[in-house]
Amino acid sequence: MELADIIIKFVLVVIIFAISLLIALYSTYAERKVAAFFQDRLGPNRAGPWGILQPFADGGKMFLKEEIIPASASKFLFIAGPSLSIFTACIGSAVIPWGQKLVIAGHTIDLQVTDINVGILYILGVVSLGVYGVMIGGWASNNKYSLLGAIRAASQNISYEISMGLAIIALLLVTGTLSLRQIAEQQHGFWAHGWFTWNFFKQPLGFLLFIVCAFAETNRTPFDLPECETELIGGYHTEYSSMKLGFYLFSEYINMFVSGAVMATLYFGGYNFPFMDMIHSPNLVAILGVVALFAKVFFFIFFFMWVRWTIPRFRYDQLMDLGWKALIPLAIANIVITGIVITFLNR
Repeated sequence: MELADIIIKFVLVVIIFAISLLIALYSTYAERKVAAFFQDRLGPNRAGPWGILQPFADGGKMFLKEEIIPASASKFLFIAGPSLSIFTACIGSAVIPWGQKLVIAGHTIDLQVTDINVGILYILGVVSLGVYGVMIGGWASNNKYSLLGAIRAASQNISYEISMGLAIIALLLVTGTLSLRQIAEQQHGFWAHGWFTWNFFKQPLGFLLFIVCAFAETNRTPFDLPECETELIGGYHTEYSSMKLGFYLFSEYINMFVSGAVMATLYFGGYNFPFMDMIHSPNLVAILGVVALFAKVFFFIFFFMWVRWTIPRFRYDQLMDLGWKALIPLAIANIVITGIVITFLNR
């Protein structure tokens, strides 16, 4: 790899990191506005015009609040928990193809940090690591509510990762690859050979299973039992304050952003959009593809918020029943049906 390629990759990493933080920052503002809309009130409107400076006011408050570490807590692990959560949230976007390749001054720029041939396994691995930040923080707090929240998070994530993995197996039967770039390329345009090219139309049940599991993996309502305030005060982050609490909250919103990008890439064409072949400028197609991908991601982030302020939280036994008695059997049935259909079509 030449020096210019290394610099381009470094700049791309910085841009994606900055965009992830900016979207996470303004997702907190959007969440308040969406909640206010559903509850027929105004929401934040004092910090700047329409309250758009509210996220910076919240960030300043987080930075300036006193750092408190309980005397009985394990200090190193107490700090390591939120650090691991924000780290795993940020590295998930490394394998997502954000658009087609740009050609500027004869130099080809790939809008993907790295195209590894096991991109989906990388995503699953990062998702699995994310729960360690919650478990470590909950255990290190030396608080019964924090520990219960951490145990809930671990059992919830393990249960729903099985269904998510099974949903992806069915998708792999259709695509035949683990590379996110190749999966996005297979969904070129919107319509070809008499059927839709996007995987949602080939795996609707798989997508439904995946998005339910995504809600559980990001601890969003109705699966937010690890931080259930009515039972556990604040769950695993009961003892946290200042920016350590901010890291936990930020990681949740970054996970929403990355989950939306993964779902858009796996099932909704990624950077592809209808009638893209009618545009003859490759660079314009690449730029519009980035816009299309972010539009899909923003829709999924809105959907996360919509569900949070519409559906009540499950009881814990209901959550486990849904995961083990409904989602896993459905995911296995989806694999069997997909295998039969592929075998029939290939005859």
